[in-house]
Amino acid sequence: MKTRLGCLSRKSDSYSDFSQFLPPAEGTAARCLKDSSSRGLATRNGDCPWKTGTSDGLSAFRAFLKTEFSDENIEFWMACEDYKKNKSSTKLVSKANKIYKEFIDVQAPREVNIDYGTRERTRKSLEAPSPSSLDEVQAKVYGLMEKDSYPRFLRSKMYQDIVKRTHAHNQRRSV
Repeated sequence: MKTRLGCLSRKSDSYSDFSQFLPPAEGTAARCLKDSSSRGLATRNGDCPWKTGTSDGLSAFRAFLKTEFSDENIEFWMACEDYKKNKSSTKLVSKANKIYKEFIDVQAPREVNIDYGTRERTRKSLEAPSPSSLDEVQAKVYGLMEKDSYPRFLRSKMYQDIVKRTHAHNQRRSV
């Protein structure tokens, strides 16, 4: 068992195995990161890619989370955002059950890291789902990403390389 899990515990700053998840070097990522004041991967005002709606930033952050084996957090956050958009009570029930089974239930295939109390309050709130039923658990997962994963992403070689490529691209465009 230890041998099988050993491969999962190795985290590398190298992202070559995950380049398929990244946008092309020239093009979308470069347009996304015009400069630090634009709404790219990281903005001066601290917006995160999953909140700004920047698909290029989101793609890069997702790729990073895959390298850390924690992409369930961003997938859960996005599922919650989609869930909130539903007006039909039938769709709310269906989506709530799907999200609960995939991300919240104990031993869910992509279980997010939340405490027992939050899990229980969420389970009870989903007995009569409303667009705000997942707000508490979504906020907890957002907090985990904001305080843990996102700062590591900003320090990662992956992000630094994107910033360098973008800076070089912008230098060429301004000449």
